[in-house]
Amino acid sequence: MLDDLGPAHGDQSIQRGRLALPLREFLAQENSGAVLLLAATVVALVWANSPWSESYERMWETTLSLRLGDADLSMDLRHWVNDGLMALFFFVAGLEIRREFDRGELRERRRVATPVIAALGGMAVPALLYLALNAGEPTARGWGITMGTDTAFALGLLTLVGGQASPRVRIFLLTIVIVDDVAALSVIAIVYTEAVSITALAVALGWFALVIVFQRSGFRSPMAYGLVGVGVWLATLLSGVHATVAGVALGVLASARPPTPEAIQHASTRWRLFREQPTPEYARVASLSAARTVSWNERLQHLLHPWTSYVVVPVFALANAGLPINSDVLRHAASSPVTLGIVLGLVVGKPVGILTATWLMTRRRLGGWPLPIPWAELFGAAVLAGIGFTVSLLIADISFEGQDLEDAKLGILTASVLAAALAWFAFRGIAYLPRRWTLAGSESMASPLIDLAEPVDPEVDHVRGPEDAPVTLVEYGGFQCPYCGAAESVLGELAEAMGDDLRLVFRHYPLLDVHPQAELAAAAAEAAAAQGKYWEMHSLLFAHQESLEEAAIVDYARSLGLDVGRFVDDLASGRHAMRVERDVASGALSGVLGTPTFFINGRRHQGAYDRDSLAAAVRAEASLARGH
Repeated sequence: MLDDLGPAHGDQSIQRGRLALPLREFLAQENSGAVLLLAATVVALVWANSPWSESYERMWETTLSLRLGDADLSMDLRHWVNDGLMALFFFVAGLEIRREFDRGELRERRRVATPVIAALGGMAVPALLYLALNAGEPTARGWGITMGTDTAFALGLLTLVGGQASPRVRIFLLTIVIVDDVAALSVIAIVYTEAVSITALAVALGWFALVIVFQRSGFRSPMAYGLVGVGVWLATLLSGVHATVAGVALGVLASARPPTPEAIQHASTRWRLFREQPTPEYARVASLSAARTVSWNERLQHLLHPWTSYVVVPVFALANAGLPINSDVLRHAASSPVTLGIVLGLVVGKPVGILTATWLMTRRRLGGWPLPIPWAELFGAAVLAGIGFTVSLLIADISFEGQDLEDAKLGILTASVLAAALAWFAFRGIAYLPRRWTLAGSESMASPLIDLAEPVDPEVDHVRGPEDAPVTLVEYGGFQCPYCGAAESVLGELAEAMGDDLRLVFRHYPLLDVHPQAELAAAAAEAAAAQGKYWEMHSLLFAHQESLEEAAIVDYARSLGLDVGRFVDDLASGRHAMRVERDVASGALSGVLGTPTFFINGRRHQGAYDRDSLAAAVRAEASLARGH
């Protein structure tokens, strides 16, 4: 079983677990981060309404100063959180934006057009509703508060209220969040920057240009990048532009390139040298070589995302969500255009804007763009996007002070609670709808992005299961790979459980540097296939991974009743080498770097390979396929 392996990624040079922060891990951290965010919000509210409420404001208004010679940087703790820690949060958001453009759902621009326009609609309508209630008033400057969608709350609550939703709902909501973050930061930079120091801004741009020079020249010092990044942040802060803009700008610079076979081979060589001579010098070289196979983007996300999810965002909520709530506050808020505009914008405007923009995009007169998810799930996701919280609180703090700020905070909290409750009712209602209603719009959806370069050919590939099965699972593996051997029993159980809904395909991908007998075993399987016994030999080779020398393999052929003379001749002549090489070439084109690597209906499976994880992915794909 692969249960013992946890989230293993087989023999890949990347650490056991996953590629650094794929979508699955990103969402998982947001789920648990949402719990901490909620807890911090409750603590802030209780603290601000307790007998010790004065200590709440006194603490966050405490000045913290940094001095170096005559230079001095002084801010209260709340501004250190909002301008400092939140810059780190948006830096990670920038990393995620770049990763999605390089390797995620945003890499195909036509496919992402509908979610992007939907997100823009989900920002425009709330802003217009807010302005309608605050037209001609000084409070109209708070229109940007209604634009944002909180990453942690939205994605975390989706898991709680939309547990049966398809993976595409999460991807759609993540796209909405990404576009909202970019737009919100743009609004902060353009609209909410009152006085700009041209000198400081020029210095910030100079530091920023230095980062680009470092990248182009191949300079790799983490300390140098860190110091220059602090320089960009500090100069941006002093320029008058909100410092969070520096965070997202730096984040999008970090490309999320996939590891290259050459880099992995180089790292593997260095680790073998360390194994032969375990000295501190070789240990350092081996560690650096392994780390450099993975992009800076993924390494930084892997390092920083837990900190932003579990520390930065909860601390931000603790610093900003504390609002004294009493009858006077509630009475004033009930008639405040700020509070009403925010609630109306987020709870009503968000879903109306997203749904309307999506509907318009799918009209033939406007291009007939593909629908991202069925209409029922789209409604639930649109309602959930009304949870503005983090970004909304940040813009509120920039826009207002005093009573208006209190009204804005109460509106944000109220809207977040209402949006979460409505989303729960929406997804619960979807579960009881007739199937034809829940799948309405499925026929207009785009086919999933395909990562598998070479389509399955039943005339060439080794296939187990019905040709018309709704799900095809392709495995690239090697017979000497221990993780592939562990996966074999899992796949057998999965095939039995799924029945005619699953078709299994095995393709050879021997890793010669770590599995010297894997190529011979692959040739043996093909020699057996020439005599009609591929799957029987396949099972024997995995069952005897510790004995794959030629003599043992010939014995396996004899036990299967093969023509041993012909079998041995095939091995000696290399007759099937081209067949094995075909699989290896298709794997390389598909981005396979290690074994086992799985593709489910052409999409690369990211994450754990245990029975439950694979079964969940296959069942989700089967449900989606039937919907079409």
